[in-house]
Amino acid sequence: MTSQASTLGRVLILAGSDSGGGAGIQADIKTVTALGAYAATAVTAVTVQNTLGVTGVHPIPPAIVQAQARAVLEDIGADALKTGMLGDVAMVEAVAQILDETPAPAVVDPVMVAKGGSALLPSEAVAAVRTLMVPRAALLTPNAPEAETLTGLAVADTDSQRRAGEALLALGARAVLMKGGHVDGPRVVDILMTPSGEHVFEAERQETRHTHGTGCTLASACAAGLAQGLTLEAAVERAFAYVQQAMARAPGIGGGHGPLDHGWTLRS
Repeated sequence: MTSQASTLGRVLILAGSDSGGGAGIQADIKTVTALGAYAATAVTAVTVQNTLGVTGVHPIPPAIVQAQARAVLEDIGADALKTGMLGDVAMVEAVAQILDETPAPAVVDPVMVAKGGSALLPSEAVAAVRTLMVPRAALLTPNAPEAETLTGLAVADTDSQRRAGEALLALGARAVLMKGGHVDGPRVVDILMTPSGEHVFEAERQETRHTHGTGCTLASACAAGLAQGLTLEAAVERAFAYVQQAMARAPGIGGGHGPLDHGWTLRS
């Protein structure tokens, strides 16, 4: 391995493709690249979508997803993994097996619903995510609806964010970033929780429709930081700030939930 490769930070992303480029694998690659790390991928599904919504999903066979991941791990390697859209029980099982084949930490984004409201994870797969993905997460990044689904607890304020986060830690996640974008209030409050304590990240809520891919982007930014050797708190802090700027600089593309400006770091 060259000295550059040893400091670059290699992220293997296992997630779905977004034809509109705002979320999924496309957002992940842009984010990891913009933060100076190297992105490799194992595509779990091809979606037909734009800023207005998802109109089609074509799952990739789990064996092909595993083959993609192993091809990367056996040659390029990975310093961190990030998972996104998994789609069904078989895919969850296949990806969980890949996580067991590498010591690299996994950032697990439990994707369940697209920004436009389309379901991306059937109800029968939720239990698989709970039992197979949550315990394998070095960092779990649920939004409020996802945390509610995984724990059965209502999430409506920072106190209930903490209760849900504690429940997810009890399920085996080594750290949980409870995202507050879906929680009402003038400020967005994300809470990083570990068995040893918590750290709060907050910012003024931006009144914008350009929020497509924020969850994918945040999780990938965290994975990039971990791959580059940042501490968990430092990786999340940088990721939170990166997403806030990407939202503020959104290019205004599309007629629905528009994408972020993932490349803002390259023009600053």
